[in-house]
Amino acid sequence: MALMYSKGMAVGTAMPHFELPGVDKRAYTPEDFSDAKILVVVFTCNHCPYAIASEDRLIQIQNDYRDRGVRFVLINSNDAERYPADSFIMMEERAKEKKYPFPYLHDETQKVARTYDAACTPDIFVFDKDRKLRYNGRIDDNWQEPHNVTQHDLRIVLDDLLAGRDISIDAVPSMGCSIKWKV
Repeated sequence: MALMYSKGMAVGTAMPHFELPGVDKRAYTPEDFSDAKILVVVFTCNHCPYAIASEDRLIQIQNDYRDRGVRFVLINSNDAERYPADSFIMMEERAKEKKYPFPYLHDETQKVARTYDAACTPDIFVFDKDRKLRYNGRIDDNWQEPHNVTQHDLRIVLDDLLAGRDISIDAVPSMGCSIKWKV
């Protein structure tokens, strides 16, 4: 497991386009989320301990903020040939098992991850209504022990944006396993 940090896509960057298949058998583009005030794009996977540790938090945050116009979409870009736990079939099983309240998309070609300059799992990108990047950073300050979290970075960002405020915290890079690039 190679530890990586998010690279920090420049704030204000327009959301890169994607068209990817979801585990629910439909294809998604950013336009499918046009009604969302905020769209959170998370690069993740099935096997990384950092991604696994973030799953329940992401599910809870989506559930807590859905009625406020926040939508999440998860994207798995890992090389499934070298990492079979990240195959589309395993993605389907994971989404069903965890009852994901968001689409889980497969970036088999890895073009979307490269366009976003995603580096790790999880790598979180928060886009506003105009689909400009407002935040690329961590979920909170303790990936291993949710009960020891003292700063809920992603929730602070969402609250600030929903209230029409500038983001009140500095972005701290997310950390996790490296995206497993095809060779």
